[in-house]
Amino acid sequence: MYYYSLNEYLKKTFGEKVYKISLDGGMTCPNRDGALGTDGCIFCSGGGSGEFSADRRLSIAEQLEQAKRRISQKTDCRRFIAYFQPFTNTYAEVSYLRRIFYEAIMPEEIAALSIATRPDCLGGEVLGLLSELNKIKPVWVELGLQTIHPQTAGYIRRGYPLETYDEAVVNLRKIGVSVITHVILGLPGETKEMMLETVRYAGGRSDGIKLQLLHVLRGTDLLRDYEQGRFEVLSLERYLDILCDAIEVLPGNVVIHRLTGDGDKKLLVAPMWSADKKRVLNEMNREFRRRDVVQGRKNKNFRKPLDFSE
Repeated sequence: MYYYSLNEYLKKTFGEKVYKISLDGGMTCPNRDGALGTDGCIFCSGGGSGEFSADRRLSIAEQLEQAKRRISQKTDCRRFIAYFQPFTNTYAEVSYLRRIFYEAIMPEEIAALSIATRPDCLGGEVLGLLSELNKIKPVWVELGLQTIHPQTAGYIRRGYPLETYDEAVVNLRKIGVSVITHVILGLPGETKEMMLETVRYAGGRSDGIKLQLLHVLRGTDLLRDYEQGRFEVLSLERYLDILCDAIEVLPGNVVIHRLTGDGDKKLLVAPMWSADKKRVLNEMNREFRRRDVVQGRKNKNFRKPLDFSE
């Protein structure tokens, strides 16, 4: 089996293990502050998908130090990626963004800066700042696409059309910033082929991709629909089947940053099998071997990789 994992990419790029530190820049989102809506995306928790981030009351420098102390208890990793995760991390005045992003990127042990945001929050001044930062160290921008299908996008209250994502990708590529796209597998109403269409589309435009299992969390409007029986979550077997095909339709040079994702166990309602991470990883690797999964095999530009790793 073979897929281009984030660990493989980091070791090839930086020559050593690199650990991601999740930071909280104190942002909100246009889907929450009234600019587009007040309820957020239908699946998004009150923490803006940042339940594992540092304390936003601390400065960025303090968040970094706190995280490094915690990481040092379980690994001797010496280099890190500063990852702004919760909510929309370019949705603020550029002067503020410049201050916190520079605070994050300048320490010697920081290898790269990763910023999770929305495609509709990348105006000219923000792009200029990202270009500036990218001349210092590599900058990645993570875009929450989730699906290419308009009906699903409307249901989840994404709040922007597919063309906005396309424009953001073009603008980021012009300034040399790496694009990582988030895709959710298992969204209500979507067939396997619809999910694979999204993966193909995102894979053809991205440097990296995060494949995320749909989690139903407490405190979300998605929970209401789930409890009313409007949709079913994926079983582990179904998810693994979709995931195997998703990997094989991706171009071989796209880095896979995530294969399932972790829901906060205190908030997770379904699917509960996803809380048993060890079991999920074991079953995933078993299925990959059984099907001899090779990234890109079902992509029209497939070239068999020379090195295979697990």
